[in-house]
Amino acid sequence: MRTFEELIAEAETVSVDGWDFSWLEGRASEERPSWGYQRLLSERLGTATAVLDVQTGGGEVLAGALRLAEPRGWLPPVVAATESWPPNVARATRLLHPLGAVVVADQDEPPLPFGDEAFDLVSSRHPVRAWWSEIARVLRPGGRYFAQHVGPASVFELVEYFLGPQPEAREGRRPEVESAEARDAGLEVVDLRSERLRMEFHDIGAVVYFLRKVIWMVPGFTVAAHLDRLRELDARIRAEGPFVAHSARFLIEARKP
Repeated sequence: MRTFEELIAEAETVSVDGWDFSWLEGRASEERPSWGYQRLLSERLGTATAVLDVQTGGGEVLAGALRLAEPRGWLPPVVAATESWPPNVARATRLLHPLGAVVVADQDEPPLPFGDEAFDLVSSRHPVRAWWSEIARVLRPGGRYFAQHVGPASVFELVEYFLGPQPEAREGRRPEVESAEARDAGLEVVDLRSERLRMEFHDIGAVVYFLRKVIWMVPGFTVAAHLDRLRELDARIRAEGPFVAHSARFLIEARKP
């Protein structure tokens, strides 16, 4: 078995650019929501003429949906994506330009860099925050917002292992609250589904990689600052097996009247 030091050294240096988690194959796992967001997004591309993907990350999810849509002739004539983190802007550009999509560097804060009623489909997978008034503004009448959001207390078994109890944070990201905010912005919520999904971390390197990549889980995470807790968790995984947590996801679709 590899030592704690070897696992940590590897996980500290591997690139965490983009939104591809393939490095974790065989080292961590997460159940997927039953609805299949990427497939459903590809179907909606077939009825859209202008699409905006907000907070696209490295563009992997949108690219996958576009590739599913292409053989069926479902590619919209206009596809744009926004992203704020410079390494991801570059990555998404390389991935999405060959598929006919333009990537716009944006700070993920209002206003969106587009005119009123510019799109008939706005999508997003795991946005940090949904700016509902801006989504409503850039949607055409009859247009739709289709997204998969992170739900409440997602992976909080891991978060609270490092940070201790987080009672206020547990109350955030609730589907009923976000759907109410969408309605307040003038949108009609036509679909809302939520699930909690099992996650397993099989070694301490997987934990470090995950926390380096998903930076809002344990803000300011570094190995040096959390070395003692990492050592304790490494010993626990070796003695008891995978560290188990649960992610929260919800699907939301909202229509502009």
